[in-house]
Amino acid sequence: MPLADYEIVIGLEVHAELRTNTKIFCGCSTKFGGEPNSQVCPVCLGLPGALPVLNEKALEYTILAGLALNCEIAESSKFDRKQYFYPDSPKAYQISQYDLPFCKKGWIEISTDNTAAGVTKKVGITRVHLEEEAGKLVHSGSGIMDSSYSMADYNRCGIPLIEIVGEPDLRSPKEARDYLEKLRILLLYTGVSDCKMEEGSLRCDANISLRRKGDLQFGVLAELKNINSFRSVQAALEYEAERQASLLDAGEKMIKQTRGWDENKGVTAFMRSKEEASDYRYFPEPDLLPVTVPRERVETLAKRLPEMPDTRRWRYVEKWGLPEYDAELISSSREMADYYEATVAVYNQPKVVGNWVMGELARLLNQEHIEFSELKIKPDALAKMLSLIDAGTISGKIAKTVFEEMFFSGKDPQAIVAEKGLVQISDTSELEDMARRIIEANPQSVADYRTGKEQALKFLIGQMMKESKGRANPTSVNDILKQQLAKER
Repeated sequence: MPLADYEIVIGLEVHAELRTNTKIFCGCSTKFGGEPNSQVCPVCLGLPGALPVLNEKALEYTILAGLALNCEIAESSKFDRKQYFYPDSPKAYQISQYDLPFCKKGWIEISTDNTAAGVTKKVGITRVHLEEEAGKLVHSGSGIMDSSYSMADYNRCGIPLIEIVGEPDLRSPKEARDYLEKLRILLLYTGVSDCKMEEGSLRCDANISLRRKGDLQFGVLAELKNINSFRSVQAALEYEAERQASLLDAGEKMIKQTRGWDENKGVTAFMRSKEEASDYRYFPEPDLLPVTVPRERVETLAKRLPEMPDTRRWRYVEKWGLPEYDAELISSSREMADYYEATVAVYNQPKVVGNWVMGELARLLNQEHIEFSELKIKPDALAKMLSLIDAGTISGKIAKTVFEEMFFSGKDPQAIVAEKGLVQISDTSELEDMARRIIEANPQSVADYRTGKEQALKFLIGQMMKESKGRANPTSVNDILKQQLAKER
């Protein structure tokens, strides 16, 4: 049977490091990039006699994430010990949550290829629980399968981490990627995590199984680990779906297992049989008291949530008339959406502002690897530049030159126009003199134009724009050239 005869069933377990300055149970720094094993203490190393104290900010961030994901927030919760013996866990256990997570029964909406345009699919979230991060293994080879030894860096031990366990509602690798991208956007909107996959602060384990179309019972799943990009999530799941289909076609018995994704080879490889909850031997963490979350505190935190991306996208389309594509792109980044709205508040042309934000601004930000927080062009400065175009002071083409100078220097647009002599030439007599010179210097193009070759006119317009160094008013150039060509007959 080909893969098309099977239904793919996917559920993602997403781990997001919380954006606190200190670790979940101690005062060690969470800053990324420190010297290996330089940000550790007896608590996060689990040395005898060291006792954990819960970081209140980590609890707040967990609740904010749960609210953004439409979860129920538990009034009472607790921490549990999860036993496992891996070299990246110096205590041989992890302080996590088992049966009483802080957040449960949530959902998010994603677009899906299997529904009509504009229709979304609701994907369930089983739980969001808070736990401590493990350390990091640095492998000697290029990948986990090519290494002869590994070294442990415990700086990451104890960083607060939320695990977002999704329901098995995803039905294709593309849906899984869309879900992960949407989840990242929501977490960034709340500000609880920086979600930098390249630094490991957002990671994903993917559970995938196949079942014959029409069957109700789930197949035997494989858990995929070591996935560190959206593209890799989709690629790993596509490979694994094909692998499982081949095994099922061959009549082989499937086993529940954990497999690693090798980015370099583009394959998954067996790591170990999949653990069950009983293997972890959970029991309540004896060194931490149960946690009570008053309703008043949840309500206070709910007021801190910003307007979420789906609501913003709807407002941009319904109230400001933006195309759906523009609205989705702008609302996908809280920083971009905030900047966009601040500019529209000064220059009330939503579509024009959107074109500049999505176009020239996004291009330069990507080119220079600059975040919005580092941007030198303030919204009112962009609005002022757009007003200069409307006033005819500069052309749209010259505006791009002005904008680039603003981007790198932060200077006022009017000052740049004055310093560089970029004021648009709209004076009729000056443009007529220029048109006559261009016509006289290009007799062949003039002759071609008179025989009906419209391309010749475009060439003459280009020559005028070149002579004026882009400052000539394009509309006036077109009209004046035609007038002068008519006179020369």
